[in-house]
Amino acid sequence: MPERAWMWRTQVENELWGPGPWDSEPDKLTWVDEATGLDCMALRNRYGAWCGYVGLPPEHSLHGTDYDDVQCRLPDLLVHGGLTFADRCDETGVRPMSQRICHVPEPGRPADVWWLGFDCAHAWDLVPGLKATGRIVQESEPIYRLPWGLVEYCDVAFVRAEVVRLAAQLAAPHPPSST
Repeated sequence: MPERAWMWRTQVENELWGPGPWDSEPDKLTWVDEATGLDCMALRNRYGAWCGYVGLPPEHSLHGTDYDDVQCRLPDLLVHGGLTFADRCDETGVRPMSQRICHVPEPGRPADVWWLGFDCAHAWDLVPGLKATGRIVQESEPIYRLPWGLVEYCDVAFVRAEVVRLAAQLAAPHPPSST
């Protein structure tokens, strides 16, 4: 099944974020993971940080489970920064599809998926929009100097690999909920 890509950035974000590896990347990707058959998504948030999501179909034992509960049920689950998101598709949001945590299901694929996700906006992750804010703060308030030399940008290839790794972990059999 084909990978879909969207761009949503405007001239404002491009100027504010400044040049970087994000210039040649899309802002949203959706695909079906070949190994697991799960819907996958990489979506850049409004600050420019990538977030990754795996969509669980209704018959999956973790469909409808909060991300903290998933971490408790699967303590060995590993993904960048841990899970930070769980919800249905944002089908009625005010933002365009290119900026929403939602997908356009391929024929025969479930529309009702439960997205579990992570973000790349943790300590030492370079976030383009926050980097820009840091530049502004540094210029006006020297006391707020930030250690930008110590952070690393998680690019789309990194996020895509993390999403695939998360899909593999979520596709494995899971113990039933005790509640």
